Amino acid sequence: MIQIISDSATLYTQVQAKEKGLYTIPLQVIVDHKSYKDMENITSTELLQMIDQKKVPSTSLPSVGERIDLYNEITGKGDEVIDITIASGLSGAYQSALMAKEECDHPERVTVVDSNTLAGPMRALVDMALKMAQSQKSKDEILDMLSRSIATEISFLIPQDFSFLKRGGRVSGFEAGMGGLLKLIPVMMRKLKKNEEGSHLVNFALCRTMKKAFMKMADQMERDGVSDGYYIFISHANNMEDAQKAHAYFEQRFPGAKIIIMPLSPSFIAQGGPKCVSIQAIRIIE
Repeated sequence: MIQIISDSATLYTQVQAKEKGLYTIPLQVIVDHKSYKDMENITSTELLQMIDQKKVPSTSLPSVGERIDLYNEITGKGDEVIDITIASGLSGAYQSALMAKEECDHPERVTVVDSNTLAGPMRALVDMALKMAQSQKSKDEILDMLSRSIATEISFLIPQDFSFLKRGGRVSGFEAGMGGLLKLIPVMMRKLKKNEEGSHLVNFALCRTMKKAFMKMADQMERDGVSDGYYIFISHANNMEDAQKAHAYFEQRFPGAKIIIMPLSPSFIAQGGPKCVSIQAIRIIE
């Protein structure tokens, strides 16, 4: 049988994942030199309270050994593993998983997939992979679904505090300074790196109003083929007001899409900052 592994970038807790038959490895959030397992022993509310107290969070990966142990546990029973990781370029999880594969007892039974995304679209990919695995679909069928679906994904981020992205190396100091000085609404877009594996955040637009920001993103989504049958995920860091505004706007622009609002996890808040909102779209192609 094929078992699906992912990490807390799906926004699933380990309890939720276990109920679905999914294996997850939590990302790590670090505050005051103390490490917390993402969504396990720290909540988004608790992290936001720490940030209000001027604490500075960061993130780190789970140990390679933790992944090796999980690979050995599953493959030792004769099962195969498909491990779907958060986008390389935004995290080192993909490279860490490749290292774990090489070190485990049965590397020939482990396949590591770079989701090239995170949050809502990553959850949609993992959910479909899990459904297919539980329906006895082959590894090649699951990998084909992942490859074709990943190619449809598009992601935007509206940060409220550039210092979080700057600390995490997601934007340059110049970009962070410009975003703060202009007092406009910045929109970041995740793009593939030229001549490299992985992706990174780049400036997409600076807008005077939130509605204009939504319009710019929706226009780009239309150019990229977002239409009926797509999922549009609106994820937020304790910013339901803007998330609901986004829902209303994108529902009107894409009436045939399924639009879902989700709260972001502590590990994402540590990178994107309080009040950030992400707009992401993906089509799952079986």
